[in-house]
Amino acid sequence: MENILDNFIVFEGLDGCGKSTQLRLLAKRLSDCGRSVATTFEPTGNEIGSLVRRVLRREVSATAEALALLYSADRHDHLYNSGHGIYRMAEGGTIVLSDRYFYSSMAYQTVDLDWDFISSINQYPHPRIVIYLDASVELCMERIDARGEDRELFEREEYLSRVKENFERAFSELPQGVNLVRIPAELPVERASELVHESVKRILSL
Repeated sequence: MENILDNFIVFEGLDGCGKSTQLRLLAKRLSDCGRSVATTFEPTGNEIGSLVRRVLRREVSATAEALALLYSADRHDHLYNSGHGIYRMAEGGTIVLSDRYFYSSMAYQTVDLDWDFISSINQYPHPRIVIYLDASVELCMERIDARGEDRELFEREEYLSRVKENFERAFSELPQGVNLVRIPAELPVERASELVHESVKRILSL
């Protein structure tokens, strides 16, 4: 069986799908039930992750390959850092919730780069649960525009259409033991949160 990290839950989806909101709500529900919970995100707020974000905002120029490698380096530190790494927390019994993981690299970076290359630099443990906020590109673009912010490099409609297809390819290759939970992103926030929580309780036997 492929390497699967227990107590690790990843939220994935297109920009604007609502995954960050659902992660926050799940963290509160689990904490209210007395569980130890940690929340995190990718790219991280650490030095490497901050450089990734500068590239995304076009403040720093980098090749697509260099950006992919930066994502992977940030992810390696995110997992294995002895002070704040996901692996240490999850192995200690904390339920770790991450906003994005390597599935996002497979979905976004393979629009321009070779699938096998991105896969080869992201040979990391799978989470026990992947929660996918399944949203149409049109809905995500509406939400992105409603933020009133400048769009990041990847927030373009035609680009996101291809990203959505790549997510499906990535999920079609999930190993046995990884639980994919699809949540319709157009659901009311509280209803979606209920479905997320029910699924997590069932899978983790909470």
